[in-house]
Amino acid sequence: MKLRKEFLVHSEESGAILVPAGGAEFSGIVKGNSTFGEILSLLKDDITESQIITEMCANYDAPQDTITHDVRRILDTLRKVKAIDE
Repeated sequence: MKLRKEFLVHSEESGAILVPAGGAEFSGIVKGNSTFGEILSLLKDDITESQIITEMCANYDAPQDTITHDVRRILDTLRKVKAIDE
């Protein structure tokens, strides 16, 4: 999966904002914390859900179940706004 080119990511100190550009079906913004921003960064290149979870587990000191839940929740949000190609 990969972030669609019709979406722009703006990183800020507290997290990230996902904004649709021309051609996106979604109109609005999606704002998230630093975890959201890191997942968006990983989605710049083609990556699988399990690779994202592995990367997040390496970067955060949290139980794998918690990280898996958070990653899936964020990916579900990105799917709803049609921001990722799978």
